[in-house]
Amino acid sequence: MSAQNTPDTTTKEQPLVSHLIELRDRVLRMVLVVLAVFLVLFPFANDLYSAIAGPMRAALPEGSTMISTKPIDPFLIPFKLSLQLAIFIAVPFILYQFWAFVAPGLYRHEKKLVMPLLVSSTLLFYLGMAFAYFVVFPLVFTFLAGTAPDGVEVATDMGSYLDFVMTLFFAFGVAFEVPIATIILVWMGITTPEKLRHKRPFVIVGAFVVGMFLTPPDVISQTLLALPMWVLFELGLIFSKGFVNRPKEHTDNLPDEAVAASAAPDGEEYHGKQQDDVVGRDIDPAGDYVDPDRFVPLTDEEMEAELDAIETDEQEEAETEIDSGESKLRQVQEYRDSGEVEKARELLYELLEEGNADQRLVARNILAQIDSDH
Repeated sequence: MSAQNTPDTTTKEQPLVSHLIELRDRVLRMVLVVLAVFLVLFPFANDLYSAIAGPMRAALPEGSTMISTKPIDPFLIPFKLSLQLAIFIAVPFILYQFWAFVAPGLYRHEKKLVMPLLVSSTLLFYLGMAFAYFVVFPLVFTFLAGTAPDGVEVATDMGSYLDFVMTLFFAFGVAFEVPIATIILVWMGITTPEKLRHKRPFVIVGAFVVGMFLTPPDVISQTLLALPMWVLFELGLIFSKGFVNRPKEHTDNLPDEAVAASAAPDGEEYHGKQQDDVVGRDIDPAGDYVDPDRFVPLTDEEMEAELDAIETDEQEEAETEIDSGESKLRQVQEYRDSGEVEKARELLYELLEEGNADQRLVARNILAQIDSDH
């Protein structure tokens, strides 16, 4: 390999290395937050388990208690519960870290939509868990405890109970995300509210099928999961109407006069083209280009004038891009001087996507410096 190829290879690898380093840092932050929440919860692990086991103990016959079938369970099960609750509590921070990692690659309108979706999905997940604890658990455990045959004492193992309730927590938390899934499907253009409305019978059947797989094998918990999913699907249909991607009006086949007149403000009259001095601008696309018999080719002088006008426009656009890139580089330096490294990273990622070759090279070098400093 020649020495001339080495710098190009290095500059191509730098963005990937920067992304991996940033991903590592954010994953470490997630782990540290989960660990911190766990350390706060663990001293109260037994109290937390008593609270989680409250619906089951209330449904047990008088004189019955929960049991532990393994010597290590009295310590391991509360420990496991504290860790799982720490992850659930840290969900907003975890989702924010994922969003902050992918945000530089999103468009502005996507960034405006992602944050509300993250907040609403987190709230819906917690709402699903609350619904399971306050509504589903009392009904399910009362039903199951009441179906025990005569002579059979109900004594639930504490480990089996924790696995059971965590499965229900997760199932109802995910099920309550149905409105978010509906909105995302409509926003991405995969489907429309009208199509989903016509497929409502299949959605209802699918909700019961999902309930069959996500919940324990009893009809009560399956029904209590399927019915909220159906209701939330209907809510998703209502809210998704505001996220329909409306196609733009097709104006390619309209004359320039008609397009400009339709774009003019109400009450104002369109006075024709403003650049009549440029040769070839007065061609009528609805006439000369549609009817071959009326087409008149440009002369050499007219073609040269048209090409000069196009070249001038391209040069102006290039100068605008250069000015924008230089402004962002200056802003990056200001962020670095003030210690705002994350904001500097975001601008550098934008330059990697939008800047010219020189600006991208400078952005890669600055990212490498930031990675080495931090």
